[in-house]
Parts: sequence; C-alpha cells; structure tokens
Amino acid sequence: MSKSIIIIGAGIAGLAAGCYGQMNGYRTQIFELHDLPGGLCTAWERRDYIFDGCIHYLFGTAPGQPFARVWEELGALRDRPIIHHAEMMRIRDSRGKTFIVYADPDRLEAHMKDLAPADAGLIEDFAQGVRQFAHFDMAAMQEKPRGLLSAREWAHLGQKMLPYALPLARWGAMSAKGFAERFSDPFLRRAIPQMFAWEDCPVMAGQSMLAYMHQGNAGFPAGASLAFARAIEKRYLELGGEIHYKAQVERILVEDDRAVGVRLYNDEEHRADYVVSAADGKGTVVDMLDNRFTSRELQARFDGRLPVHTQLQVSLGVRRDLSAEPHWVMYLLDQPVMIAGELRTAIGVKNYCFDPSLAPAGKSVVEVMLASDYHYWQRIYGRKLYDTEQIQVADQVIDFLETLYPGIKAQVEVTDVATPLSYERYTGNWMGATCGWLLTTGTMMWMIQGVDKTLPGLKNLYLAGHWVEPGGTVPIAAMSGRNAIQLICHEDKRTFTASAAASAG
Repeated sequence: MSKSIIIIGAGIAGLAAGCYGQMNGYRTQIFELHDLPGGLCTAWERRDYIFDGCIHYLFGTAPGQPFARVWEELGALRDRPIIHHAEMMRIRDSRGKTFIVYADPDRLEAHMKDLAPADAGLIEDFAQGVRQFAHFDMAAMQEKPRGLLSAREWAHLGQKMLPYALPLARWGAMSAKGFAERFSDPFLRRAIPQMFAWEDCPVMAGQSMLAYMHQGNAGFPAGASLAFARAIEKRYLELGGEIHYKAQVERILVEDDRAVGVRLYNDEEHRADYVVSAADGKGTVVDMLDNRFTSRELQARFDGRLPVHTQLQVSLGVRRDLSAEPHWVMYLLDQPVMIAGELRTAIGVKNYCFDPSLAPAGKSVVEVMLASDYHYWQRIYGRKLYDTEQIQVADQVIDFLETLYPGIKAQVEVTDVATPLSYERYTGNWMGATCGWLLTTGTMMWMIQGVDKTLPGLKNLYLAGHWVEPGGTVPIAAMSGRNAIQLICHEDKRTFTASAAASAG
C-alpha cells in the first residue's frame, strides 16, 4: 500500500507539494483553512471587477527558460495567454520628468544617459549587470534541496554559478537605495530607490527581473492570480489528490518525536506517514507544535528583528478606460503625505487594462499598494476606528488620483481596502506578511544558501513555502513544495520523478 502525506495549506507551495506527491506515488490530502486555493496567490471579485492581489510578473513564462519547467509540470500556464511588458514601471516627479524602467538593457542605458549624462559610468555598469543576468538560472539554486546534492551535482552547480560570482557579490550586496546614492543627478537619486518597488531590494534581484522580462520570461498570466492557482488545483485533482477546504489545522500530531498526522479545530484527527506544512511558519512551530521542536536561531526569526513585508492594498473599479496610460507609475511627491500613520514620499499606481478579463469593456481596475505597519492596524482592529481608517485611506488615494486624472473621483464604482490584518485573516500568515522574510541585502546570502526544511528533533515533518524561502515569490514557493517531496522521496529511497501536464487543448 502506498504511503501517505498530509499537507497543511493550499497555497502555491502546498498545491505544488500535493502535485509532486501524487506524481511520486504517494496518497496526499491538503487541509486548507479557507474555501479557495492559492493562499496569498489570489484575486477577488467585487461586482464586475477582479482585483489581483499577488502576481505582477511571473518567472517561467517562456518555454525553456528558468522556472518554465515547474509550471509545465504543474499545468499552471497551459492554454493561458501571457501578457508581456516592455517596461517594468515609470517613475515621475511633480514636474513630469519621467524615468522609464525599460526591460531592454540597451534601451534602458540610452534612456538613463539622456536623463543623467554625468552618471554614464554608473549607468553602463548597471545595464551590463542586466545583460550578465540574462542567462542566470535562478531556478538552478532551487532545483534540488541542498542536502540532497551529490558532490558531482555540487560541482556542476558551482560551475553554472561561477560566471555570476562577481556580479552576485557586487550587485547582491547593494540595495537600490545604496546604488542611488552613488548618482550625482538629483532626479535619479530620488527615482532609483523606487525602481524595484522597495528601496532595500538588492540590485541583483531587480536586474534579474529586467533580464527575464526582456527575454519574455517574466510575463503576467491572463486571468489574474486566482485563476493561476485554480489551474494548479485542477492539476492536483487530476492527479488524484484530495483537498479539504474550511479545514483549519489546530495541531500537528507527534508520537515518539515523529509527525504522524494533524488534528483540526473541529477535533477530527487525520493520520499519515508524513506531514508537509506549507502554512504560516510561526503558526507551525509555535502553535501547531507548542514550540517543542525549535532552536535559538529559529526563535530569533520570529522575534521581530528580521524584516517582513506587510502591505496595504487599495483597489478601485473605475468607469473609465485607462488603457492608453502606462500600466505602472510611481509618483515622487514633493510634500510627503501621511497615509495609515506613515509619511509617504512616493505613491505607485497600477492599472490592469492590459488584461481585459479583469474589468468590463471601457472600465479599469486601478490598484495602489503601500507598505504598511501591521501593528498600526492591530491597535485599532475591532473598533469603529478600523473601518473609519480604511475609508479614510481609500478617500486619500482617490483624492490623489483625482490630481492625476481629473474627474475620476466621480467614476469610482467599487472600492476595496485590504490591510495587513486582512491578509492575516485570509491566509493565517504571521503579521499578514505577503512574502515571508523581505528580500534585502541582509537576507540575500540566506536565500542563496537556503533554510532548513525540517525542525530539530522531529522526524517526518517537512516545511515548504515562503517562510523557508527568503524573498518569497510564486515560482520559489512552487519549487519549495517540489523540494519537500524530493526530501520525502530521499527518505523513502525512491527516485523522484516529475512529468509535464498535458495540454487542455
């Protein structure tokens, strides 16, 4: 009789673990607290509009390129149109001066030199970095758990990474903000920290994004994030897996220091040979296991010193066609604006007219995402002040949009505000973190080296998802679920196998 695996969480990591478990002959069940798949990889309908809450650009959208194989195996992109952009975003000051972050490094270099000819040397170095990372296979670092690599595989991986050792050392240790400080041009000194959406982002991560975009390997799957997650759910069910929705796990059952199953909040108990937790990291270690299997290093991750990304998302359905406008513009503010208790020096505005499936004809979805402190919202939660603050934030965003698009205030048909507490309630993620540990120069080596996928002293439990993959991202979450099954196969002395999903056509 085949062995069994219980998977906690139907996010991308959990769904991937389920798919690969089924491919390798295990009987798998997924227990999910919500009634939908995807976890953080989601979208939601409000009247005639669909608001996307996750994917901006997806690595792996070009056949034969890094991460494409995992989506072929998971059936995530089969028969799904991919939308590509020639530019990542635009950054504009109050006088209309605009920095266009082109994906093409030649075009980007020429444009930046036009803006700041005195900084030509820095610009050439940056553009050359984008060219260097064009063939950098980030998927190779997640292809197999570090502990399973043979000496020969380590040598092969090292050989693949060797040409990128110097670029990684240089650009991986430099933040966008730190890079900007080297410029003499005042406009680019303000704009560059915003070019990858957060100023602490390692420059290497942004360069890789631009390189993959230029190759067509970082597109947007039409239909938004929930449809993408639904496609993987479909693949899992086709493989014979089973999902239990509205089935929140209370505890991981342990006998003789071995995970043997789970107990739900309705007191049902389910047993299996292995447990994979693709749920919240702190919830797994502290709540589901009573903090029994931990270490000083593990406890330090959840003491508040490591950076996590919590955000506020204001989504609007607008009776106006914005398809002629750039899809993403970051506006630099001369006078900071206080929104949700924080001074904002820049506000980014995205419109999703590039995907006509998200709004009725002639109408638009507009979203503004802002980093936001979890504790700010937690202090006022449960009181009328929380609802009032959400309304106030939405009004501030709409008033700002009115300065950009006169008349749009009267054209707003639907308003939706998601706070860090919304993310926490929806996914169970600690502090509503949207990508686990924020990818910064301080966590770059941590991401490259990897994080343990097991807990000290506990057998038959494996961890997957963004809490064991610093920086998160959807493809790395999927690879994390894949890695968990590779570890289980290794434990059972099985050869790990994976196959591409058949086209629906």
